Amino acid sequence: MIKGIIIGVLGVATFFLSNNYNKFDAAEKEQAIVYTVKKMVDYVHFSPKKINDEFSKQFYADYIKNLDGMKRFLTQEDIDQLALYNTRLDDEILNQNLEFFNLSNTLINNGIEITKGFYKELLEKPFDFTIDDTIELDPEKRDWAKNKEELKEQWRKYFKYDVLVRVINKMEDQEKLNKDSVNSNEIKTFEELEKESRDKVKERYKDLFKRFAKVERSDRFEIYVNSFANLFDPHTEYFSPKDKEDFDIRMGGKLEGIGARLQTDGDFTKIISIIAGGPAWKGKELEENDLILKVAQENSDDFVDLTGMRIDKVVTYIRGKKGTKVKLEVKKPDGTIKVIEITRDEVILEEGKAKSAILGYKNIKSNNKTASIDEKVANQDSNVVIDNIGFIRLPSFYSDFKSRDGENCSKDIKKELSKLKDKNVNGIILDLRSNGGGSLRDVITMGGFFIKDGPIVQVKPGKEKPYVHSDNDSNVEYDGPLVILVNEMSASASEILAAAMQDYKRAVIIGSTATFGKGTVQRFFDLDNLFRGSNSVKPLGNIKITTQKFYRINGGSTQLKGVESDIVLPDRYEYMDVGERDYDHALPWDKINHLDYEQNVFKLNHMDELKQRSEDRVKKDSAFIYIEENARKIKDYSDKTLIPVNIDKFKLWKAERKKEDEHFKGKLNTTIPGIEVKNLDVDLAHIQIDSSRIGRNENWLKNIRKDQYVKEAIFVMKDIIELEK
Repeated sequence: MIKGIIIGVLGVATFFLSNNYNKFDAAEKEQAIVYTVKKMVDYVHFSPKKINDEFSKQFYADYIKNLDGMKRFLTQEDIDQLALYNTRLDDEILNQNLEFFNLSNTLINNGIEITKGFYKELLEKPFDFTIDDTIELDPEKRDWAKNKEELKEQWRKYFKYDVLVRVINKMEDQEKLNKDSVNSNEIKTFEELEKESRDKVKERYKDLFKRFAKVERSDRFEIYVNSFANLFDPHTEYFSPKDKEDFDIRMGGKLEGIGARLQTDGDFTKIISIIAGGPAWKGKELEENDLILKVAQENSDDFVDLTGMRIDKVVTYIRGKKGTKVKLEVKKPDGTIKVIEITRDEVILEEGKAKSAILGYKNIKSNNKTASIDEKVANQDSNVVIDNIGFIRLPSFYSDFKSRDGENCSKDIKKELSKLKDKNVNGIILDLRSNGGGSLRDVITMGGFFIKDGPIVQVKPGKEKPYVHSDNDSNVEYDGPLVILVNEMSASASEILAAAMQDYKRAVIIGSTATFGKGTVQRFFDLDNLFRGSNSVKPLGNIKITTQKFYRINGGSTQLKGVESDIVLPDRYEYMDVGERDYDHALPWDKINHLDYEQNVFKLNHMDELKQRSEDRVKKDSAFIYIEENARKIKDYSDKTLIPVNIDKFKLWKAERKKEDEHFKGKLNTTIPGIEVKNLDVDLAHIQIDSSRIGRNENWLKNIRKDQYVKEAIFVMKDIIELEK
């Protein structure tokens, strides 16, 4: 049905474009792209906008931010020229006029040419790190440089900061060498370290400006078109032919070498997901939402600046042969800059598949007066013992759409449920944390595993009536207590399943305050198929447009709000805007009519009591106390972006942050007393085929034993069993 709608929309759009296009020459390809993209979002987008002066102001602000978000090249004098178009861009779009874009391209090129000479001059002499100086790392807190002189002063601070960071790192390395008398002859003076660092920074900026010189008009034109497209919502994007090819490669495979998926975020490259079982996943340091700033190869401190680099080029620096190492300088969401070393390896795809284990929690007998809160919680009464709890981890809603008999997550989950039922488990915990979604077909099938029949989700295309996707199979794969673990990175299909089970009162949702909040559906449209003008301007590329929205069976959207957990646990990002809420121009939350739904397989009737019991435990639990404190620290870090560029003050600043990081890392990375995790007997033969599988399995079990959220889920499961008898 949805496919029919899309075909119908394509027909209407094609008819419109073929009968209403202006005639373009080959030299007017950019005008053709603007024209076609504008018409497509008008006719296909879920919620098209009026192109007026208010739209123009937003378009202007976003484009300037995307063009020079770090405020490195344009001055206030340039901005004053561009600001004349603040309310005129709507007219330019409607008339395919590129006057503003042409001016912006000229000004940014001039700015790059002017600043190109700064690094040679300013890095020629040593910096004085004894004087008080600061740098503001958040460009939104800085004004535009008034003129060339102020711009030069800003660059001086960039260079000084870069050199200082390198000098401090070299000094720390020397302190380690100093402890080894054999290497004492390698100790260098401060002046030598400063000179080495300055030369490295000079070389890096030389390479950076070489790369800037290769940026083409077409690259900036993509920024222009996407600044327009993103105003409709953050998931509506224009893809040049090359970008679309890269997108297909990334979505169909993996980032070779480290096991992480990337996307462009302004001037930077953002980690959007970590592939389970890959090198980055094993290291536990690289995380979703990290921004990759620089990259260096093993045994080298020669970092390549990735700022402004195309993502296909970024990939060439990161991928590499198995066993080699790559160093990534990343910026964490709290603003912390960290260098992470990862050993490249093959990404084991089976680690991204559903798998299960058996959990339990034993009462720990201890007379130790200084016992941890975890031990005291376990000892609070002699009945705090539970075993034989099923645990299923699902990293994504994967599916092979090309083959009827191919692998898909619903088949795999059905198998895991069957294995756990054979063990007569007392309850099942389904872990959807950091599951970014995937197959709608599979999430509908999977929802049906826990109810007899009924609606799972509503899908609404624009102003048309919503379509209801239901489970029509009366078979129930599992009829016992169910807990679903989520976090702020659980998105799309994960939110559909969690929402349906929550509405049916079939499962307790445990995790962060809310999930990601992506309740929209996108489709790709080839602009060549929709434009009947001169073939000489083709290929035009593709446009990915938000065409539909997901709605819960209770009528509420999963968009923006996500799914709010029944039991909220402290989370490291609870004070930060993470997920859809962090995007500009995200579509709003809204509501449509609720459906009639009911289930009698297993219904939760004591939710208030479950919440209260969990809240009482969490208040006493040292681990969650530390997590909450860490969340406040992350928020504090993100707000404090004015950094000292005085060597003594910078050392103190860095030492304080390192001390705090180590404090929290040490408290939260230990095995939990009392928790038990083991494989199912039927899985052992497969696991023990080779040492690699054994090692990966041991690592998985070890991480579960350290997982505070799994621990609390076990206690909640115990409460469900007691209260819902």
